[in-house]
Amino acid sequence: MIRSKQTLLLLFFLLAGVIVGSLLARLGQQWPFLEWLAYGQSIGLSQDSPLVLDLAVVRIAFGFQLSLNLGQIIAILCSLLLYRKLGGR
Repeated sequence: MIRSKQTLLLLFFLLAGVIVGSLLARLGQQWPFLEWLAYGQSIGLSQDSPLVLDLAVVRIAFGFQLSLNLGQIIAILCSLLLYRKLGGR
């Protein structure tokens, strides 16, 4: 029971780090000295060119894209440090 609570707490901190990092990157685009927070890369199958399975009756498109920027990476690392400090593993 305790282990599942710790796992949920870890997922919460990771999700919060991703969201806060995304906001930091968007706000950083407005100021020239913080533009570097928005630098990032995307990998995966984009929505523009998904993997398509055409069976003549059914057509299924698969796509997955992961996009990370420096603001998100910094916020995720800070959230992991905060998680450990608050009693995580």
